[in-house]
Amino acid sequence: MRKLILGLAVTLDGYIEGPNGEYDWCFTDQDYGLNEFFTRVDAIFIGRKSYEMAQQYADSNHGQMVPGMPPMIEYVFSTTLTSVKKGAILVSEDSLNEAKRIKAQPGKDIWLYGGASLTDAFMKEGLVDELWLSVHPILLGSGKLLFRGSDSRTKLTMLASKTYESGLVSLRYRIDQ
Repeated sequence: MRKLILGLAVTLDGYIEGPNGEYDWCFTDQDYGLNEFFTRVDAIFIGRKSYEMAQQYADSNHGQMVPGMPPMIEYVFSTTLTSVKKGAILVSEDSLNEAKRIKAQPGKDIWLYGGASLTDAFMKEGLVDELWLSVHPILLGSGKLLFRGSDSRTKLTMLASKTYESGLVSLRYRIDQ
């Protein structure tokens, strides 16, 4: 079965965006392991808000929502969108079961790109297999937290870590279920 990997940038105090939705704190001076990560995945799960933000970025960056990202199947999870860009697949009903079905298909691993609501739902359902967090050396103090409250503990096993000269720390964990 394919793994679902939550891979994203986070501040040291746990925020994935600032209080006004900004992510200008993210380092972009090098790839920070993205190119290696891209060899592991061939599909992306993305929520509506993240999809809309990524499309705005792509519109002004030669169609790429992430620099250097190879072509992959995009699954957009939304109950409000009625259409998505050509080549993307809209998942609007029974998203948890649809995610399970896609994970069971042959292929490489799947990147859970965001957003917070989609991540929260998939974490609570036990669908996320790995966390790959790029921890940026900044404290935002407020904004959108990566993890919302949970009724249970989630045990993790460290798979890898790498510290960059910029102060960014890349952490990979397996979720023990």
